[in-house]
Amino acid sequence: MTSLTTKKRAKWIASLLLLFTGAGAWSYWQEKKVGEGMTAAAVKYLASLDEKQRKTSQLDYADTKQRVGWHFIPKDHRKGLQIRHMNEKQRAAAKALAQSCLSQIGYDKARQIMQLESLLDALEENSRFARDPLRYYFTVFGDPQPDSRWGLSIEGHHLSLNFVVDKNEVISSTPTFYATNPATVMDTYPGDHGVKKGTRVLDKEERLAFELVNSLTAEQRKVAIIADKAPREIRGAGSMQPPQDKAVGLRIGDMTEAQQQLAQQLGGAYLENMPESVRQKRIAALEAAGPEEIRFAWAGATKPGVGHYYRFQGPTLLVEFVNTQPDAAGNPANHVHAVWRDMRGDFALPVKP
Repeated sequence: MTSLTTKKRAKWIASLLLLFTGAGAWSYWQEKKVGEGMTAAAVKYLASLDEKQRKTSQLDYADTKQRVGWHFIPKDHRKGLQIRHMNEKQRAAAKALAQSCLSQIGYDKARQIMQLESLLDALEENSRFARDPLRYYFTVFGDPQPDSRWGLSIEGHHLSLNFVVDKNEVISSTPTFYATNPATVMDTYPGDHGVKKGTRVLDKEERLAFELVNSLTAEQRKVAIIADKAPREIRGAGSMQPPQDKAVGLRIGDMTEAQQQLAQQLGGAYLENMPESVRQKRIAALEAAGPEEIRFAWAGATKPGVGHYYRFQGPTLLVEFVNTQPDAAGNPANHVHAVWRDMRGDFALPVKP
């Protein structure tokens, strides 16, 4: 068992930067560049809308209830303008806005999650909710200008992306929620519906977690595994702020170096969804708080096909992953929910003590 010494801690952070950002330390100017791109894309998106659409898609930043009202469940109504109700020019502007706030990997995951709605529509019979890859909503909060504070929500079934930009700097990028049903696109499904058989949109988030938990010794498992049965859902789904329960599980600092590397790679599966500078900013926060204090907890089965859950929790982050529900065809544990939250406060709103 190895604890993170100062030297190892520096090496751990350096590995994070190399594995997940491909660059050096986070830069204020890099962060400004992402924020500038988002602001410019938001201005172009809003300019493409007619007056009625703009009233639907642009809300007051001070409307906190709407701004923090996030969720990933299927709903009859959501804030914002639905892609289905945009023309081609407007859809192109919305796409550019989404691309401005995500990495290519993060954007591709979001696009695949949307496309899975077509498959769900084919698999489900008499669903209460419409399954439509264009049933996703864009909302801009406030007036996106270089000297203003404004927010962005991109949301629909199994996707919720939330950002706050202040004076062209991204100051909040959480909650970041991705989910997939099915988690694995089975060969037995009819047709392809734009999704290839064998597709696993959140593959690394699950595969690397199994590698990590199954690398633990019997003594480590006693600390890391907090329950024999996985919970049905992530905690605090739809809540304004992440749950503030004390972190449980195995400390990163009490893992072997090989296990720490697996933990880094697993964390990277979440970090890689964001633009480089946002990733670097998250890593800088981890470094300042002490990565060795992050805890890894597991519940449920340690093999695929049976319900399982894990989380990473530290002073600045909460990552939760759950796969307990069957897919629309009845295959067990083939429906993933995964989220990254900021323990200091989502939506650029500090957690109240």
